[in-house]
This record gives sequence, structure tokens and C-alpha cells, in this order.
Amino acid sequence: MPFDVRRFDIYRKVPKDLTQPTYTGAFISILCCVFILFLFLSELTGFIATEIVNELYVDDPDKDSGGKIEVSLNISLPNLHCDLVGLDIQDEMGRHEVGHIDNSMKVPLNQGDGCRFEGEFTINKVPGNFHVSTHSATAQPQNPDMTHTIHKLAFGEKLQVQKVQGAFNALGGANRLSSNPLASHDYILKIVPTVYEDLSGKQRFSYQYTVANKEYVAYSHTGRIIPAIWFRYDLSPITVKYTERRQPFYRFITTICAIVGGTFTVAGIIDSCIFTASEAWKKIQIGKMS
Repeated sequence: MPFDVRRFDIYRKVPKDLTQPTYTGAFISILCCVFILFLFLSELTGFIATEIVNELYVDDPDKDSGGKIEVSLNISLPNLHCDLVGLDIQDEMGRHEVGHIDNSMKVPLNQGDGCRFEGEFTINKVPGNFHVSTHSATAQPQNPDMTHTIHKLAFGEKLQVQKVQGAFNALGGANRLSSNPLASHDYILKIVPTVYEDLSGKQRFSYQYTVANKEYVAYSHTGRIIPAIWFRYDLSPITVKYTERRQPFYRFITTICAIVGGTFTVAGIIDSCIFTASEAWKKIQIGKMS
């Protein structure tokens, strides 16, 4: 007898004339197909969409930066003339720069009585401070008014990702216009390195920060100290990393197979139970009639 490979067929076919269609079976089949379609579309949406996974680790993520951090500052002082406004930078590596002017701009406000300072500069990755003051002015005013509004203070690359909600511009919108005009303002910043890696593996480096602040009128043995707006910063050793990920294709296929197979199996069991109960009820009714 020749070998017949059909004996390995585990999906034996039943002749169509030996099957019995029912209304209940048709209803369950339609519901089954609708349910499978709904789950398939849900899984497809999840497969196409990306998810953001975050992790924490101790390291300097941007080793190619040369130990520098880019800073972007935009601040308005509505009651201080632009000739008096300057930016000073200090840190623990010995940097002491008074009246930083590179990549900066001063825009007069209130018919020249006020000033908006915009600047981009770099700081070293060591504790330090930068402050807006009148220290670089040729002549110091008697009563400098340090009331202000901070429009932007950001570190590193601009990172705008819809799914990442971070404190990249925590001081944006800070309003100190009702403060004591002669008061100094201290903003204590804790800068947290942040990395964002997209699906292609490209990384962008930015920095989030937390902030605490206080205002005070400072005095020394010679009298009142000229007020300033201080931004004192320190770097956190912890790095936050956000990574874009997409569900693997094999997992998507496995889930779809599980949905289809599981739905048809459960639907078949339900249909079989209903059909068996229906046939038993018919036999009981026939027995009563006889």
C-alpha cells in the first residue's frame, strides 16, 4: 500500500451535508467575528504606537560636551534700565566673569525704563552660579529695582516630546513683580541630566531641574548690599533616560493568534453547550407529548 501523507492531517474535514446550521450558531459566529475585529484593531493600534520607558542610572550621559552645559535665559526687569543690567557667571573651577555679553541681547521695555535680557551661554559641570545684577554697570544705582519675570530658563538641547512631561523649564512664568524692589532673589537649582533616545537610536541630551527660592534684603557692616537675581546650581549624579520602544512583531503575531484561537474555542464551547441543552429540551418536550 503506498504511503498516504494525508494520514497526518489533524484537521479532518466534515462533509457539509453532515453539519447542521442554527440561528444560535450564526448569532454567536457574528459576535465572535466582531469581537475578534475589535481586539485586532486594539492590538494593531498598540503595535503601531510607541511607548516611552524611563530608567535611572549614575553616569554623565553627554561625555562629548567637553564638560559644558548650554543655558538659555530670558528674563524681564520692567523697572531697571538696560545700561544697568548684566550677567555674571561664577563656578568652583575658578571662573568669574562679570558682564557676560556673548550671544546676549537687551530689549528696552516701558519706554526705556525697563529691560528684557535674553542670553545663551555655557556653564561648567561643577557647582556654581550665574546672576543678573548691576555689577557690570559703570555707575551703580542707588536703589536698583530687581522685580522681574522669568520667561525661560532651560539647560541643554530643547526637548519637546509629547509623552515626556518633565521640568525642563521649571522657572518659566515665575513672576516676582510684587516683591520688594530692593530684595535679592536666590533660586537654588538641582540640575538633573536627561537623555531621550528615539526608535532609531539617536540620543538628545537635555537637563531638567528642581528649584527652591527665597528673597531677602542683604546688609553688611558697610550698609545694604546691592541686590541681584541669583541662580545657584548643582548637578545631580542621577541621569534620567527616556527610551522610545515599540512592541516586537513576533509578540504582536502571537497575541493575534491567541485572540483568534481563544475566541473561536470559547465561542465553540458556548455554541456546543447551547445546542446540547436545546436538543435535550426538545427530547424532554417530545417525551411529555407522548
